[in-house]
Parts: sequence; C-alpha cells; structure tokens
Amino acid sequence: MNAAKRQEIFRRLHEDNPDPKTELAYTTPFELLISVILSAQATDVSVNKATARLYPVANTPKAIYELGVEGLSEYIKTIGLYNSKAKNVIETCRMLMELHGGEVPQTREALEALPGVGRKTANVVLNTAFRQIAMAVDTHIFRVSNRTGIAPGKNVVEVEKQLMKFVPKDYLLDAHHWLILLGRYVCQARKPRCGSCRIEDLCDYKHKTSDD
Repeated sequence: MNAAKRQEIFRRLHEDNPDPKTELAYTTPFELLISVILSAQATDVSVNKATARLYPVANTPKAIYELGVEGLSEYIKTIGLYNSKAKNVIETCRMLMELHGGEVPQTREALEALPGVGRKTANVVLNTAFRQIAMAVDTHIFRVSNRTGIAPGKNVVEVEKQLMKFVPKDYLLDAHHWLILLGRYVCQARKPRCGSCRIEDLCDYKHKTSDD
C-alpha cells in the first residue's frame, strides 16, 4: 500500500468521525487506567457495567485500595479473570499512592511498572488520557492493519512500529481509535462487512465479502 492510499484512508475515517473516543466510560486518567486494566480479555460493555457501580463508590487510588481485594471483587466479579485483576488493581493503587502521589504517571516506563499494565494498556492511557502519540495495538487493530495492508506485521510490536511509521502525521493522534472502531464494527474477524466499509476500495484484502 502506498502513502497516497493511506492518506485517503485516514482522511475518510477522520471525515466520518472527526473526534473519535474510547468506548470505555471514564472521567479521570485514574478511572481510565483502571478500566483498561479490567478490559483485558473482556468487553468494554462489561467493564462499563461494573465501573458504573464501582466509580460512584470509589474512584481514587485511596478509595479503591481501602476496598481491598475482596471488596473490589464484589464490584467486578462479572468481568473475566476478576480475581487476578482485583489483586493487580489494589497493588496498582498502592504503588500510585506510594510512588506517584496518587497521580497516574505520564511515561510508558512508569506505567508499565504497575501490575496489570503492559505496553498496550500504557499506550491507551498515554494516548487517550494524556493525548500523547502512542499506538495501542489490540486484536482489532492487528487484524485491520494486516488485512487492509495499512501496516502489516507478524506481531503487535511490529504492527505498532509500522503504524507509527506509515500513518500520516496529521492523523497519528487519533488513528488508534479509528482502527479499533473499524475492526470492532466493520472489519470483523469472521465476516468482515466489506460492503459497508468506507475504505473498501482502498483496501488490499483479497477475499472481500458482501453484507448479504
């Protein structure tokens, strides 16, 4: 895929959705961090249902830490892997209080030092909460990048590097959200909805489908 095609792809995605947002519900960087930790192998919908009960009761490191693992688990038990996630969240809250004055750090290194926070989670927080250019590659973005030819790669780190290299600079800040939404609702894993896709004519995918 050449630069002109990539430019047109992101121009269209921007035109259709000029201000893309995450589908996780949050009001502070801390809430976003916790929601992203909880979202591993879970849907945004399931996380939002749990945090709609949790955050009105506890939405600071101190308040969630004081719930303890068992107390927190009661709020998030509808989410997959909730036991291990509860332990990670409680430990993350402790570290935020002890090392960062209760604030969410704004560097990848500091974020990745927190339990339950890997490169993808750190990139989501940096990009979404702090508006830094960062590319969090999840299964949707990995699939879309390879299938369309926008940024092919054998693993998520390779795709991340390709996206940072090939996405036009004017669109880098929001590319993460556009690609996730495209993968979630149109360029789906089992049956991509090519007939409804805004970039179908620019895509390299060889097995395009109709929406019938």
